[in-house]
Amino acid sequence: MAKSDFVFTSESVSEGHPDKICDRISDAVVDTYLAAEPQARCGVETLVTTNRVVLAGETRGPASITPELLIDVARKAIREIGYEQDNFHWQHATVKCHIHNQSADIAQGVDASGNKDEGAGDQGMMFGFACNDTPTLMPAPIYYAHNILRALSEARHAGQTPDLGPDAKSQVTLQYVNRKPVRATKVVVSVQHSERIDQSDVREIVRPFALGALPEGWMCDEENFLVNPTGRFVIGGPHGDAGVTGRKIIVDTYGGWAPHGGGAFSGKDPTKVDRSGAYAARYLAKNVVAAGLAERCTIQIAYAIGVAKPLSFYVDTGDAEIDETKLGQVLQELVDLSPRGIRTHLGLNRPIYTSTSSYGHFGRTPEAGGAFSWERLDLVDELRRAF
Repeated sequence: MAKSDFVFTSESVSEGHPDKICDRISDAVVDTYLAAEPQARCGVETLVTTNRVVLAGETRGPASITPELLIDVARKAIREIGYEQDNFHWQHATVKCHIHNQSADIAQGVDASGNKDEGAGDQGMMFGFACNDTPTLMPAPIYYAHNILRALSEARHAGQTPDLGPDAKSQVTLQYVNRKPVRATKVVVSVQHSERIDQSDVREIVRPFALGALPEGWMCDEENFLVNPTGRFVIGGPHGDAGVTGRKIIVDTYGGWAPHGGGAFSGKDPTKVDRSGAYAARYLAKNVVAAGLAERCTIQIAYAIGVAKPLSFYVDTGDAEIDETKLGQVLQELVDLSPRGIRTHLGLNRPIYTSTSSYGHFGRTPEAGGAFSWERLDLVDELRRAF
């Protein structure tokens, strides 16, 4: 039996964190291809360091998408994040594009032909999770860690915090009693700032954002509210630390609360089941919890490259009194979990990925253009009828 009283910590990073800059650029490249050709293929990586950006990977799409266009896409992404610093500037950084055509060996395994359905773009196992601890059915520590940084980002873009920079991290530790979160025991926020202010100034700027992100009465005491604990964070972004696509996969999912299959999401088109399979697993788990069938639900789906049907499907509803074998069968009847089936059901062959690159791929609000379609709750009624 798992402990019912404990503390648990999750972290988030802002869109200006070096790794998240890379995720943003890589997803902007994916969106550029899908906007031009919905069946385009992308596996794109980005590296950033002091005033330098490198794009690499493989793609398949229209010839109109040139290296020069992708360099402009990268600059636009950096500008939208807000980097106009001497050591990392959207306009002055050197950007190199080394993206090449997709491997023919990979393409022949994935493409549909004759009686062969479209196969998965890679092997691997993907996890989805949902729980009823928060309104978005996400684990509470990552939910509140994201909320702090999202609020700081919105204020920065609105010009309300001119002395704060784009690079930031948060970490929230929550106390659980009887498996339910009741308060924060520690809150850590590190945020880049100008030379004009010091640590105590940053602390007071950040304080209302931390208080506003947490439920009333949940804030930790002063001793455990840590803001820029090194004392100074002027040097930030890629000048302070190099960034690479796909290095913040736990930030992207459930903050360590639930398993992660290992694959990153950003930079990949939806034939890559690292991305689409994880979205489908979250979609199913969220609908199970929203239907009231369980307080928490974990789902695993496994694939082999070039094979359409999942190799395995696993459901765990914890202490819920439900037939998990039947639940697994019902879920697979409601959604075709082949790569093509997932993309069709969730409408994934669209340029919807740039907005997923920061503050989590899950627990977000579905958008009119199709982004976060995997957060819909349109299976709830059918699940309730089935049980």
